[in-house]
Amino acid sequence: MQTFPLPHRLIQEAVQTLNIADLSKATIREVVAIAGLLEQKTGEEFVHMEMGVPGLPPSAIGVQAEIAALQNGVASIYPVIDGLPALKQEASRFIKAFIDLDIAPQSCVPVVGSMQGTFTSFLTACQCDTKKNTILFIDPGFPVQKQQATVLGYACESFDVYDYRGERLRDKLESSLAKGNIACIIYSNPNNPAWFCLQEKELQIIGELATKYDAIVLEDLAYFAMDFRKNLGIPFQAPFQVSVGKYTDNYLLLISGSKAFSYAGQRIGIVAMSDKLYARPYDGLTQRYGGGTFGSVFIHRVLYAISSGTSHSAQYALAAMMKAASDGKYSFLDEVKEYGARAKKMKDIFLRHGFRIVYDNDLSEPVADGFYFTIAYPGMSGDQLMTALIPYGISAISLSSTGSSQQGLRACVSFIKQHQYKQLDERLAAFKQQYSF
Repeated sequence: MQTFPLPHRLIQEAVQTLNIADLSKATIREVVAIAGLLEQKTGEEFVHMEMGVPGLPPSAIGVQAEIAALQNGVASIYPVIDGLPALKQEASRFIKAFIDLDIAPQSCVPVVGSMQGTFTSFLTACQCDTKKNTILFIDPGFPVQKQQATVLGYACESFDVYDYRGERLRDKLESSLAKGNIACIIYSNPNNPAWFCLQEKELQIIGELATKYDAIVLEDLAYFAMDFRKNLGIPFQAPFQVSVGKYTDNYLLLISGSKAFSYAGQRIGIVAMSDKLYARPYDGLTQRYGGGTFGSVFIHRVLYAISSGTSHSAQYALAAMMKAASDGKYSFLDEVKEYGARAKKMKDIFLRHGFRIVYDNDLSEPVADGFYFTIAYPGMSGDQLMTALIPYGISAISLSSTGSSQQGLRACVSFIKQHQYKQLDERLAAFKQQYSF
């Protein structure tokens, strides 16, 4: 067993083994791989804060429904490309129950997780108008979504919303949209990595400007209703998960089964688009495909070419979980509130050792405790801090990789184990002793 800090030689060997040019610029998966190699070499357990992977058991309702579907033979049958009718119906009902939006079952499309949903949405949205080929990211955000844009060959623009909350968002957003090249806008709510939540008036600004400049909004609800400051888990009763869908018809909602239902391994999610967007033809799509509406092209041209459908049995699982939630028989948020409890404990430890929370407020109130939080340390950039914590068996990613203009790290709470709070406390004490400025 090694003591901390780990020898610099071991870290360099791990970096060289993985052929990483610059540790501070490593991707999420590369940071995971570095930590894994060091765990193997030293026998020391890392405090993993880099990966946004669920750390709770999957919903038993989903597991049981999927087993039953497999036993009934669905594995031998191709799923219908636009989705299992029962899932489309329950997705429509779930959205009404927890967002209070009316979206027809036809407009709810199962995808292989929100990652595929985002990829398909980017691809389709950027083909609608030949003059619009740019994706606008309201940052900070999920780094892999920019990687998807790179893979697709689409241009990107972005800005850190840190200094543009509330009414200040209007002028900043309009300055980008007024150029006429923005095909779509994407953000997450609650935010990955900062965990702030865009408020009603901010979503109204986004919706109004999306309509004015005819841009499509991708609202990433990967952490659906996980603003634990409010009780968003009672079906068909306010308060509801806030959504841009109240303020524009140009929207797609990305609803993931991974976090809210802890069903990440089966790669299942829903893209729900407004009924008007589903039925709308675009000149760019007509030129490319010979006809069709946004919804029909999304499903029968783009999604079909990418995956030819979504796992049949996983669709049964998501349908069952959504139905139970909408029926009031499954309080899915009660299970994931554990993430908020973990975040509070971890924040307290970091604050005790001289760190600060970077994105610390949501307009007039403190940011919620949830799946992620952000930290900074005096005298260090985010890249420097990420590199400095590795020798202490603590792995996270730099905010620079998320499009943030702030200095610090994204910390995910999902992998923390009960005994690791003590480990974190001891290692940060040692870190502080070395890095007292």
